[in-house]
Amino acid sequence: MGFLGATIGGYAGWALGARIGVMTAFMVSMVGTGAGFYVGRRAAQRMLD
Repeated sequence: MGFLGATIGGYAGWALGARIGVMTAFMVSMVGTGAGFYVGRRAAQRMLD
């Protein structure tokens, strides 16, 4: 679930940042990847509890 969240978050970050430029897209994508990984892991933990 973490990797799925990271993929989705990274894509969303890239799509948002690409409107400004490639470097911005990369940076926002990294933030989105981290946030997506965190949310995915928390969702998996909630499912297992």
